[in-house]
Amino acid sequence: MTIALGVLVSGSGSNLQAILDRVADGGLDAEIRIVIANKPDAQGLERARKAGIATACVRHDEFPERAAFDGELVRLLREAGVELVALAGFMRILTPAFLTPFAGRVVNIHPALLPACPGLRAQGQQADHGVRLAGCTVHFVDEQMDHGPVIIQAAVPAYPDDDEASLGARILEMEHRIYPQALHWIAQGRVRVEGRQVVVRDASRTMGALWANPPLEPPFDS
Repeated sequence: MTIALGVLVSGSGSNLQAILDRVADGGLDAEIRIVIANKPDAQGLERARKAGIATACVRHDEFPERAAFDGELVRLLREAGVELVALAGFMRILTPAFLTPFAGRVVNIHPALLPACPGLRAQGQQADHGVRLAGCTVHFVDEQMDHGPVIIQAAVPAYPDDDEASLGARILEMEHRIYPQALHWIAQGRVRVEGRQVVVRDASRTMGALWANPPLEPPFDS
């Protein structure tokens, strides 16, 4: 089953590019209907245009309140027929004005092993704390920051000489792997939420890839 996907970005859009690549090679059963940015210079918009995908820029600073901004996002996504929303480096906190119309249908990628290190500079937080395992999390979005049920996580080693940039680059490689995987599971109707637990039907219980939980089924499940 192909799912209609909308993607929200604020910056470079490297996770958007990973999603675009997996759609193109058949590893993700999705059609990206629209990419929306809150900044006109977001590189993610250019990535979408090159792929022939509709784009829009909705500047948050042109709205008197968050709910009005979120309402415009909802209008554009609904107009495009979007079923699932992926936040790919979208640096805005969404309000109930957005989350209620898309309840249970908004996902995010965060560059830390939640619930550790929520919020900004997650890569730097991990480096500053001297962690030995860092990583990233794909989760459903609720009204609390970086809080919703976890779909998939991946861990990477962290070293004493790591800084925010070096650790962040290692984490980003895994982000590009697990985000399309999570979206593919959702598109296939294999994901259900039971309280705070996300259950993925038919996901392998063996370690299909080092550091991943649930394990990846390389390159992607069919």
